[in-house]
Amino acid sequence: MKIRLLLTLLTLAGLGACANQALRPAFSQADLPDAVKAPAGHAVWMETAAAGDITYQCRAKKGMPGQFEWVFVGPDAGLKDRRGQLAARYFGPPATWESTDGSRLTGTQVAVASNGNTNITLQLVKANPAAGPGVMQGVSYIQRVATVGGIAPSAPCGAATEAATQRVPYQADYIFYRAM
Repeated sequence: MKIRLLLTLLTLAGLGACANQALRPAFSQADLPDAVKAPAGHAVWMETAAAGDITYQCRAKKGMPGQFEWVFVGPDAGLKDRRGQLAARYFGPPATWESTDGSRLTGTQVAVASNGNTNITLQLVKANPAAGPGVMQGVSYIQRVATVGGIAPSAPCGAATEAATQRVPYQADYIFYRAM
């Protein structure tokens, strides 16, 4: 009797989890700027939510003696799937997405679009062929959307702080596409 009750409770919990996922609408790129929309003929394969840091380094501006700027060095973020489970890691350079199953891919930026003055840009990336079997196989494009934070530090950057690094927290959704 106890086993039957336990099985019934587990089944109901599983159905509840499925119902909660069904309530969350699938990703739509309708409100995105055209520049960062995935091309026609590609469908959403995987949706992830990232939280992590972007590292910046204070460097001299090229060709501008005595002037300095914060330069993007690379990201380091964990990507969770729609159930809240860790699905992948995003790091670089080069920009690399690595699934928990070991498959990984890099990509080439196609376009960016502003998401306000306090958030890193929205982005569309053309994926290179994946290395290793797994969920990254067949991914054609990756979008970075719903960005929060991640812009260059406001701290002073000059000769006295040259080569200093700062990690800036950010969040974003990464949407992975496959050709239909």
